[in-house]
Amino acid sequence: MSQPLRDVRSRDWPAGTTAAPAVVILLHGYGSNEHDLTGLMPALGLTLPWASLRAPVELGNGGAAWFPITTPGNPGVEPVAAATETIWAWIDTHLAAGTLVVPIGFSQGGLMVSQLLRTRPDRVLAPVVLGGFVLGAAQPGDEALAGSRPPVFWGRGALDKVIGEPAITRTSAYLPQHATLVERVYPGLAHGINDAELGDVREFLTQHVGVSTIPA
Repeated sequence: MSQPLRDVRSRDWPAGTTAAPAVVILLHGYGSNEHDLTGLMPALGLTLPWASLRAPVELGNGGAAWFPITTPGNPGVEPVAAATETIWAWIDTHLAAGTLVVPIGFSQGGLMVSQLLRTRPDRVLAPVVLGGFVLGAAQPGDEALAGSRPPVFWGRGALDKVIGEPAITRTSAYLPQHATLVERVYPGLAHGINDAELGDVREFLTQHVGVSTIPA
């Protein structure tokens, strides 16, 4: 990893180590940056503090990645594990031990959301995977997840050509066995996020986290 994590945070982020019951962690996709997903927050209506993390691998032109792409949709285990440890290091530095994380990630960031869940399931609440997939290697929390089946949102576009069929097949096999899955596929949507998906994410978070009453 070439750079330590940077971030942008909500205005209500407490000073010092955050002891809020839960916070939102935003994880952007390959080639994007820490500002990319912050625009989703008003539509989701969450009242929780949030932080959007910048991935540590610098790509130039303002973009970053959680790990290099070798085989699309089938990354190496070691780079993903290193990225996962880097995110947890940020969380351990900035959050109190009892604070839960509500991770929301897109594409490569969606994979990192699933990694947080699969490595420390006791710290993760209502993860949201948008246009993402899961790693094809066993993780420390898989056995616990198979027993607890926590709620997970997985949304993707029907016309998404970035995340290939092998990655979709792998994720379709894993999530129903390790989560209470809310899966949505959006007709006409490619590799992106649309209003219908945001509405479904808001409904999911309302049920499992709680959001404000301000209309989206």
